[in-house]
Amino acid sequence: MIAAAQARQALEHLGLVEAATVLESRLEAAAQKQLPYADFLADLLASETSVRRERYLRARTRLAHLPFQRTLDQFDFRFQPSIDKCQVQELATLTFVTEAANILFLGPPGVGKTHLAVALGLRAIEQGFGVYFVRAQDLFEDLRRAQAEHRLDRRMRVYLAPKLLVIDEFGVWPYDRLAATAFFCWSRPPTSGAASC
Repeated sequence: MIAAAQARQALEHLGLVEAATVLESRLEAAAQKQLPYADFLADLLASETSVRRERYLRARTRLAHLPFQRTLDQFDFRFQPSIDKCQVQELATLTFVTEAANILFLGPPGVGKTHLAVALGLRAIEQGFGVYFVRAQDLFEDLRRAQAEHRLDRRMRVYLAPKLLVIDEFGVWPYDRLAATAFFCWSRPPTSGAASC
């Protein structure tokens, strides 16, 4: 068992905490099943990889500021027959994210727009994309304040960093001119010869 203790210490030293924790139970299981060394090692590393992926997903989900967690599987298309399920499934491929294309969900309150946006955000997180969720009113107020404090460029990094920015309730509330100017001037990429805001 000295070798097992040394192996556990080496795993801990390498930062493979989960592998170190389950080492003895996996050794016993491998001995009982007479697993080849490579299979034992693959099993041990799979447990470490699984825990790290779960931790990564939890951290990314927390950083995304999603208001809740609901998946596309939890969306009731029978409740909203006007929503094209095939089109939503196409959006779930996340091609729009890799193409940096905008999508817009339109409809009255209560039809599931936020649910769909959150579900696509969760799907993007699972695929390794950074996601950030913000309500339009909060975004506009944040940009207005940042512009007034002459730190708009720095604040915009929060919204530019993720591959997927979900802006909820866009167009629901009126925005003052300063906030609208900050948003629309910032969000429009400059073109050659075009005047900036």
